[in-house]
Amino acid sequence: MRLSKALKPGLAASVLALAMLGACETRPDAAGTASPSPAEATEWPYADVTVDPASWPKLTPPPLDPAIEAQIDAILPRLTLEQKVGQIIQADSSSVTPEQVKKYRLGSVLSGGNSAPGEEPYADAATWLAAADAYFLASLDPEGVEIPVPVIWGIDAVHGHTNLLGGTVFPHNIGLGAANDPGLIREIAEATARELIVSGHDWTFAPTLAVPRDDRWGRSYEGFSEGPDIVASYAAGIVEGLQGRRGEAGWMGEGRVISSAKHFVADGGTLNGRDQGDAVISEAELRDIHAAGYFPAISADVQTIMASFSSWNGIKIHGSRALLNDIMKERLGFQGFIIGDWNAHGQIPGCTNTDCPQSLLAGLDMYMAPDSWQGLYYSTLGHVKSGAIPMERLDDAVRRILRVKIAYGLFDRPVPSARPGAGDVSILSSEAHKGLARRAVRQSLVLLKNDGGVLPLSAGQTVLVIGDGADSITKAAGGWTLSWQGGGYDNSYFPNGQSILSGIRDVVEAAGGTVIHDPEGMTDVHADVVIAVYGEDPYAEFQGDVDHLAFTTDKFDTSVLAARRAGGAKVVSVFLSGRPMWVNRELNASDAFVAAWLPGSEGGGVADVLFRTDPAYDFTGRLSFSWPATAIQSPLNKGDPDYAPLFPYGYGLSYASPAEALGAVPEVSGLAEEAGGGRGTVFVRGQASVPWSLRHTGMAAGPARTDHRAQEDALILSAPEGAASLAFFAGGDGVDWSRESNGALELSFFARSVGGANVASEVAMGCAADGACARWIGFEAGPDWTEHRVSLSCFADAGVDMRVLRNAASFRIAEGAVALAAIQLAEDKDGRPDCGS
Repeated sequence: MRLSKALKPGLAASVLALAMLGACETRPDAAGTASPSPAEATEWPYADVTVDPASWPKLTPPPLDPAIEAQIDAILPRLTLEQKVGQIIQADSSSVTPEQVKKYRLGSVLSGGNSAPGEEPYADAATWLAAADAYFLASLDPEGVEIPVPVIWGIDAVHGHTNLLGGTVFPHNIGLGAANDPGLIREIAEATARELIVSGHDWTFAPTLAVPRDDRWGRSYEGFSEGPDIVASYAAGIVEGLQGRRGEAGWMGEGRVISSAKHFVADGGTLNGRDQGDAVISEAELRDIHAAGYFPAISADVQTIMASFSSWNGIKIHGSRALLNDIMKERLGFQGFIIGDWNAHGQIPGCTNTDCPQSLLAGLDMYMAPDSWQGLYYSTLGHVKSGAIPMERLDDAVRRILRVKIAYGLFDRPVPSARPGAGDVSILSSEAHKGLARRAVRQSLVLLKNDGGVLPLSAGQTVLVIGDGADSITKAAGGWTLSWQGGGYDNSYFPNGQSILSGIRDVVEAAGGTVIHDPEGMTDVHADVVIAVYGEDPYAEFQGDVDHLAFTTDKFDTSVLAARRAGGAKVVSVFLSGRPMWVNRELNASDAFVAAWLPGSEGGGVADVLFRTDPAYDFTGRLSFSWPATAIQSPLNKGDPDYAPLFPYGYGLSYASPAEALGAVPEVSGLAEEAGGGRGTVFVRGQASVPWSLRHTGMAAGPARTDHRAQEDALILSAPEGAASLAFFAGGDGVDWSRESNGALELSFFARSVGGANVASEVAMGCAADGACARWIGFEAGPDWTEHRVSLSCFADAGVDMRVLRNAASFRIAEGAVALAAIQLAEDKDGRPDCGS
């Protein structure tokens, strides 16, 4: 029988009550002390790191609640083996139905960055709530079980609830770290929790407690600081802002959600800033730097902790009993449950996404198996039946999961749509939340240069606003906004937000001044001051990994800054980025330079400080990451006495404390080639990105140039005397794009025919040096610039080895001419392989 919304709450509570009445005994540890983990009962047969638990702090988390432990004692014996296995598995909402949640009795559902209900990666509150209710009701259907266990739904609300249409987009953590204000961070966590309730979510995968040591890492902006002090000072406040404070009224109650500290541990310490890489560091550095945020988080009773994709000294964290059990659970006393990351268990040697007993044995309590959950369910069930996974370890994992669910009151809560605050979209546009986000923007801004006291600006003058970021909330918001990678949305997708341009316009026009908006900055209109808003395009995770820190873009020609300055205008740069970057040329072309990071949906906060609309507004942000003097400098060298950043950790100018003029800074990046792009770029801004180099056939003089977004930033492939081709090759061992292939990325490029008529063209990847290719995919180049995309999996499935890729892209035509530009990897928006023709 299917449960109705009206019957569900009472039935869930009554089932639990019956279980309590039937419980014949309680655990000896139910009085309030944690029992030893069963993981230590057997000899560990797998490779692991060696740790010294005694060198780690011995924490004393809040004692266990005897009433909760008694409820667990009543429930556990009445769960079937199949229920227990289901409880330790989390599936992604794009790959599991409510009926399957019921059938397999799954413990949790998550929605990844692109996995909202419906056709888009985001959804409105009503759509989210309908899905939340469906999963919740399915999990509580009693058919075939004695006690149904409610499901919990998790999501990455890492800078606000940004997969919810209309949600408040707060600055990313890198900006909040510059604010260095624990009270502000607590308020943001409280606001985020309230907005999660609007959509029916129980759980957010936050806070991120990474300490990024190499800014080339694509997740640097998810960290608050390159040093542990700010991270540690924020951890407890975020946990308590989300969950409430243990022992006080409202803990885990109305308007609160379950928190998850992540990613344990040293995700920010990998070699060369490589996402999911290896942190080759000492135990002391692991403990004192990278684990610093977890100690206060555990003391604040964080309910879940997410294990890291990465490795420590060659051992995957997901498979390390030394770290997950001996340190996290035994030494630090963590009493909640450890959740995995997206199929990360499958990266353990000997494991696959659908079969990995080692991770559970190591101490993981819930697998994040987004699309592999069904195979993993059956293999894990088989391992328990065979004895490879002891029942004691399974019961311990389920006990920990139940502990969190009962503490959150899931057995007593109504369906998500009936909870206080659910569906109340007025919360999303409340003045309180918008005002909080705007204050966070003001506090996050760091003034790096203010030569001649250009700032603050007078509002009553002619202001030219240029740059592709000025009127783009999506660019200012960065990754993890509406979709996994972010970007690509016009301002209408942020109905409660304001762009930086809009904020400037409000201030200037109110004072009788004039605002001229010209994104490319090519207008010949004279302006008193030029505000240029530009920077990195959005990215997330490994797609943001770069090989160097030189800022490059094909979206905005920064050479116009020097031209405007030479014409007599004062130039103010507002730089949008998820990390410190080498921008010495832009610094020299600007009178004032502001590191605005990724400020989110309240762009008016930038204008507040640029024009100082209130005497109290000043640049109070200070660098929580040192700023590089060259493009090859890495904060991993921060402890080296010879490390000399351009701007040190803690730097920042203000109106209250003017500084001497910065003057000119060296414009030598340190790169062997002054080429643009990052890890996923091939040919941008008219240049091949390191390590790719251009080769061609059938064109004696080589490819000519034409304009796409900037002067001569496109190549012309022409076939004047028969077939012609151009390709991009790397030397040595090539590059490893296996993660990009698994991550559903696509090769994106822009093309147009030269001469008017359509031109039949083909693209390939992974070709040999002699031009032999496993698969050519056709596309038609028309007379207008058009973006074309091909899924990397199309080439991988054809036999291209993405681990040692030496050819990023090859193009060929039999006749005519085709212009090509902006060749790079891009996120697959629709989640379906596109292999063309």
